[in-house]
Amino acid sequence: MSATVRVKLDPITRIEGHLSVETVIEDGVVKEARAGGTLYRGFESIMQGHSPLDVIQFAQRFCGVCPTAHAIASAQALDTAFGIVPTENGRVIRNLVGGANWIQSHLLHFYTLSVLDYVPGPYAPPFIPRFEGDYRLPKALNEQLMEHYILALSMRLKAHELSAVFSGKMPHSASIVPGGVTIQPTVDRVTTFLWRLRELRNFIDNYYLPDVIAIARVYQDGFETGIGPSNLLTYGSYDLSLEPDVTKRKRLLQMGRLVDGEYRDFDPARITEEVRHSWYTDSGPTHPSEEVTVPMPGKTDAYSWVKAPRYDGEVYEVGPTARVLCTALSGESPAMTEVTNQVLSEVRVAPDVLRSTLGRHLARAIETKFVADAMQDWIMEFQLGQPVCAEFSIPDTASGVGLWCAPRGALGHWIQIEEGKVSRYQAIVPTTWNCSPRDDSGQPGPLEQALEGLAVRDPDSPIEVLRVVHSYDPCVACAIHVVDARGNERGTFRAV
Repeated sequence: MSATVRVKLDPITRIEGHLSVETVIEDGVVKEARAGGTLYRGFESIMQGHSPLDVIQFAQRFCGVCPTAHAIASAQALDTAFGIVPTENGRVIRNLVGGANWIQSHLLHFYTLSVLDYVPGPYAPPFIPRFEGDYRLPKALNEQLMEHYILALSMRLKAHELSAVFSGKMPHSASIVPGGVTIQPTVDRVTTFLWRLRELRNFIDNYYLPDVIAIARVYQDGFETGIGPSNLLTYGSYDLSLEPDVTKRKRLLQMGRLVDGEYRDFDPARITEEVRHSWYTDSGPTHPSEEVTVPMPGKTDAYSWVKAPRYDGEVYEVGPTARVLCTALSGESPAMTEVTNQVLSEVRVAPDVLRSTLGRHLARAIETKFVADAMQDWIMEFQLGQPVCAEFSIPDTASGVGLWCAPRGALGHWIQIEEGKVSRYQAIVPTTWNCSPRDDSGQPGPLEQALEGLAVRDPDSPIEVLRVVHSYDPCVACAIHVVDARGNERGTFRAV
C-alpha cells in the first residue's frame, strides 16, 4: 500500500510576503502541488481616481525589496501614455538606479533568504528553528559561507547607498518621473557612484559568484530538481536606445521567449490573466489593459490571491533563467554568452540546467556580474549639463504600458487615463507568473510544476520543497489575513 501524506507549509519563510505551499506526497515523491498567495492589498483599486503623477509612488509600495523596478515600469507606462521618451541622461540614470537595486536584491536573495537551505549555521537564534536535511558542505566551506553571510549585509547597505546617489533615497526612489528623472549628474555624484560600484563588483567577482559555484559543485543533484516549464519569458531590462515603442528598444538584457530551447519574439498583446482558481470574480482570459480586479474571498475552488498569467494560453516561467538564456541565445550579446559559458564550465553543466533549483541561483549570479560590469560603462555616458527629463503634459484620455524586468522576472504595468485621472491600473508582477495557481484549463503554474515529481526524504522536514520555492525568490507582499469592510477577520493561515 502506498503511503500518502499531505504537507502544507504556511507561511513559507525567508521570502518577501506570505505564501502557502501545499503538497501531496506519495511514497516520498510530490504528486501534486498548490501554491497560494494568502494576502490581498488591492493597489489596483487604490490608484483609481488619482493623478497619473501619483502612480510612481504608489507602485513602489508594491515591494520594499525591488521598488525601483516598479518605479521604472510605472514611469514607462506614463511615458507611453504621455507620448514622450526619456532624455539620454534620464535613460542612463534609470538604468543605474535600477542596476543598483538589482544588485541589492540578488545579494539579499542568495545570502539572507536562500543560503541557509544549504548552510545550517550555528544552532542558535535566528538560525533555529529550521528544517533538518542533507547539509553536506565541508566544515571549512560552511564557516566561510557564514562569514560571507554577515559580510553580505554590509554589501547590501552599499548597494542601497549606490542607488541613493541618483535616486535620492532607498527604498523607494524620489527621482524617477515621467520623461526621465529629477536629479542632475555631477562629477561628485559620478565619483561617489563609481567608488561604491567598485566595492560591489569586487564582492560579486570574489565572493558572490564563487560562493554560488561552490554550493553548485557540491549539490549537483540540485540541477535535476525543481525543473519548471520549458517555456521562458522575459521583457528585458536596461534601455540602450529610446524608441517610443518599448518592445522595439535595444536592451542590455533582451526581450523575448524561449520555447523548447528556441528563441522567439514577444508580443504583449498575447498576455492574458485567468482567475478560476483565484479569489476574484470570474472573467474569461483577459488582457491586463482591459482587466478589472474585484476580490471574491471564499470563492469555490479558489486557493490563492495570485492570478494566473498566461501567454497564448500557455504557462511561462519568468526570472533570471529566462533573461540569461534569452540574452545569450538571441545573438545580440556575445558578452552574456561568454560569461554564461565560463560559469557553466566551472560547474561542468550545460545551459539547459539553468531551469533547475540550483540553475536559477547560477543564473542570478551570472546576470548580477553582467549588469554590474555594464554599469561601469553606463556612468561614462552622461552628458553633463544636458536635460534629465523631457517636457510633458497630462492628457485627458490616454493609455500606456511599461514593460521591464524586476530582479525576480517580467514586470508589466498597464494604465488608462480618463478626464486626466487614473481610471484603470493593472500590474502583473514576476511572482504572479511564477507562483500562479492553476488556470482555467487546469494547467499548474511554474512553481507548482517545478514541485511535482520532487523527492522528499522526510515529510516532517521537507527542506527539498523549501529549496525549490526559494530558487524562485517569491515576492508576495506584507499581510497575513483578509478583512471585510468592517475590519472582521475572514481567514487566518497557520503552518501545519
